Amino acid sequence: MLEWIRDRDHLRKAQREHEDFFVLAFWGSFSDAAQRALAELKQFSQEAKDVPLYVVDVQKVRGLHKEYGVASVPTVVAVEKGKVTKRIEGVESAAFYAVHLSGATPSRSHGDSQAAVRRVVVYSGPGCPACGRLKTYLRRHGVAFRDVDISRDARAARQIARRSGQMAVPQTDINGRLVVGFDRVKLDTLLGIQSERRN
Repeated sequence: MLEWIRDRDHLRKAQREHEDFFVLAFWGSFSDAAQRALAELKQFSQEAKDVPLYVVDVQKVRGLHKEYGVASVPTVVAVEKGKVTKRIEGVESAAFYAVHLSGATPSRSHGDSQAAVRRVVVYSGPGCPACGRLKTYLRRHGVAFRDVDISRDARAARQIARRSGQMAVPQTDINGRLVVGFDRVKLDTLLGIQSERRN
């Protein structure tokens, strides 16, 4: 369920209806990133129909972003019992929103990161040395992943470019969060891999 907030009264009504949990996304037509995030949020909303999701156009309902400490769009907040419990800035995938904004499983993202993170997709292309190094690195650490060759899958290439704003490979989707390039620090953080820097 995705609904646009018309004004402050509409938001107050939504807060009363969903006092336990709801998601509020801050959007602006002036932001390309916000446009990409909205597409992902719509997909998330279709798949997670039980999650109350509201979108605020910051140009129409002015000043509301300040009440939630929002400085940029897109920003998505989870509100539980009147308090912001999660904040996601920038563009993420529908899968990422599903993992991190599900009111039914708020504790899954805490603690045991190895158990929570195991959906890994590598977007690669032919003749890409960094792609080979990335896949070798993941295999060495026992990380199972699905490999998508974007030269053979035009739809996947379009989707990944829309999500990240880049055509570069490799790109790795870890539980819905994208890592562009072979960025070991980000990969290690998201996958719970202990740093190898021992020299």
